[in-house]
Amino acid sequence: MNNLRNTVSLIGHLGKDPVITQFGDKNSVARFSVATNDSYKDKKGEWIQNTTWHNVVAWGKAAELCEKLLKKGSEVVLEGKLVNDSYETKEGDTRYKTEISLREFMVLNRDKDASKAAK
Repeated sequence: MNNLRNTVSLIGHLGKDPVITQFGDKNSVARFSVATNDSYKDKKGEWIQNTTWHNVVAWGKAAELCEKLLKKGSEVVLEGKLVNDSYETKEGDTRYKTEISLREFMVLNRDKDASKAAK
């Protein structure tokens, strides 16, 4: 049961291509956002769609796979953990952010170009 602590699973679509940053010889990080959608009926019986954006960060081999396999619009299943952080702006204001640190992912709508890149 310990591996259930701080676990997030999402199915959604990428809003943009992953942004890859290389540092050192073989270290890399990928950052991207994933949109998830919920639908519900309001009081009038009309369907309302609510979109939530999630910031995702992947390190090392996972970042390399993100670079090869993911692009804007890709539908993915991802699993990771929530990471909360705070930082101070130049003006001295404290800002907070929550990201999903990616453990693993699977592309649901792989096209021919993506499968070629994976090989």
